[in-house]
Amino acid sequence: MNEVEKECFQALMGIAREMYEQMKMGKIPELKISTRTKYNIEYNEESEVWVYGDRKSIRSAKSVKGAYMLLRMAYVIGFLKEQLNVNKSSTLRELYYISENWGFAKFNEQSESDRLIEDLEILTAYQREHFHIRPEEDGATIIGPLKIRENTRRGKREIHCQEDVGEGGYQIPVNVDKVEFVECDADFVIAIETGGMRDRLVENGFDEKFNSIIVHLKGQPARSTRRLLRRLNSELGLPVVVFTDGDPWSYRIFASVAYGSIKAAHLSEYLATPSAKFVGIRPSDIVNYKLPSDKLTEQDIKALNSILSDPRFDSEFWRSEIKLQLKLGRKSEQQALAKYGLDYVTDVYLPEKLTELGVLR
Repeated sequence: MNEVEKECFQALMGIAREMYEQMKMGKIPELKISTRTKYNIEYNEESEVWVYGDRKSIRSAKSVKGAYMLLRMAYVIGFLKEQLNVNKSSTLRELYYISENWGFAKFNEQSESDRLIEDLEILTAYQREHFHIRPEEDGATIIGPLKIRENTRRGKREIHCQEDVGEGGYQIPVNVDKVEFVECDADFVIAIETGGMRDRLVENGFDEKFNSIIVHLKGQPARSTRRLLRRLNSELGLPVVVFTDGDPWSYRIFASVAYGSIKAAHLSEYLATPSAKFVGIRPSDIVNYKLPSDKLTEQDIKALNSILSDPRFDSEFWRSEIKLQLKLGRKSEQQALAKYGLDYVTDVYLPEKLTELGVLR
């Protein structure tokens, strides 16, 4: 184990030790953990990201549910201890299946084991990568004028993410902190929600024409993707813009990139890019560009109203856009711009929006 992994190991053992000491003193074991809701996140002026506040939830063996949770945590800590000792790793999915052999501590569904790993991150202040836990392959990619150096089984190799890759681009690895930036000629980064729109920009040569790095978010972006965007912004000084569909779920994708996600607010300083800007599709675009649109569903309306009470969206821009969308009762997709032709998005829409945001001059 390296030094960080040793410290992580000790932090995990500290949790188990705390529960043991409570039981040794005849107390019912319990743990306090930050409440993961939008009502317990607050803006950190120094880091410019949203982090957890002071509200805590108590996980106690006083209830059957709490007892099962603590039992499962003890099993997971034991598993992670062995994993770190033998320098092995496993995926979130594998952890879920491994619990099949844990009797009463077995997880009923993967969301339970995923959440417990998040609990351990909050309690230890270390990331799951330090536990040697990784997600399944994300598949998100980047393409653009960036040369990187990565470690392989045969040693280090350099890859130019525009010249040395196919149309699919360079696949973002699970641990992007092991990737070194060698050279970069890009002026900005554009992160795109959908694969179809990403392919449109690549086919139209957007990365070459506008000297940009195109990152495919692949829907709700994985941690590795958000970490890469953070590094491109903080280490290379590249502006980051986010281009999504015009619906509440897509606005939350932008929020996870720029403000940090609610369930992973403990990692906001590591993953979020506070200066990231939202390109669109905006509700006002439906009106201004006369875009084809669909009727909002009940779920959409509920999500939009929830966004209005989300402190991360507490700005005049978001309030006016969301209220306009509720008034219109409509939503629209990136591909709706094809109404004006396949080149419209790269020749007109994005240049206009990026100039408006000050990214293009």
